[in-house]
Amino acid sequence: MKDMHVHTHFSPDSGESFTAYIAAARQKGVHTICFTDHVDTNPNDIGTGYYDSGAFFAEFNVAKAAAPDLQLLAGIEFSEPHHWGKELAEYQKLPYDCIIGSVHSSGLEPDLFFSGLVASGVPAETCYAAYWQAVLETVTAGGFDVLGHIDIPKRYYRELIFDEELLREIFRRMLSNGIVPEINTSTLRRGLSDTMPGRNILRLYAEEGGKFCTIGSDAHTAGELAAGNAQARERLAEFGLREVTFIRRELVPAK
Repeated sequence: MKDMHVHTHFSPDSGESFTAYIAAARQKGVHTICFTDHVDTNPNDIGTGYYDSGAFFAEFNVAKAAAPDLQLLAGIEFSEPHHWGKELAEYQKLPYDCIIGSVHSSGLEPDLFFSGLVASGVPAETCYAAYWQAVLETVTAGGFDVLGHIDIPKRYYRELIFDEELLREIFRRMLSNGIVPEINTSTLRRGLSDTMPGRNILRLYAEEGGKFCTIGSDAHTAGELAAGNAQARERLAEFGLREVTFIRRELVPAK
């Protein structure tokens, strides 16, 4: 098994260690882990300035040397690439294997994460309209390898709203920029019945010529490592898609 979206204590919302993930991987039969800690640059985000790339690589390299039986990969989850291209360019210079680009803010006022928008009474329709436009802008800007949790508002609104033609355009931009979507399984741990994205969106991706996806648990604890992996692989098979990893930012199809 492979898990291409995992957070450690280098993310502000996780306290987990590399060693705990390594132990869990051996127990669960996970052979590949990509550590993709949050990089936030929005001044309104509480995680801004938290990530330390130098400290990350120092600890990561020790963990990797101690676990030659596993494939440990270095990555980041970079928020709103379309707004922070200059900052993203600096991270592109570092030896990451994979960069996930994620939209964590729709840009609506107040500028809140989706759980905050729900709590503030912002309607789902309003959130999704702004969110999908932000996703289109971020995949157009590019500069990253994987689009994270493409329909993340549904994790909080418990419903999915999208315009099919806009979503198809998002996929066309992704394909032209060499960006693949992930199948993020965190929704399965939060009481939803399907992955991010689920069948309806993966079908459109495949129809637009998409062939590849990564699989990521979005784990923030070692116990969540590779959770939902079997369901994600079922979605791949259902639409004839192929699981991939990234090594030094080159797409590598799974064997």
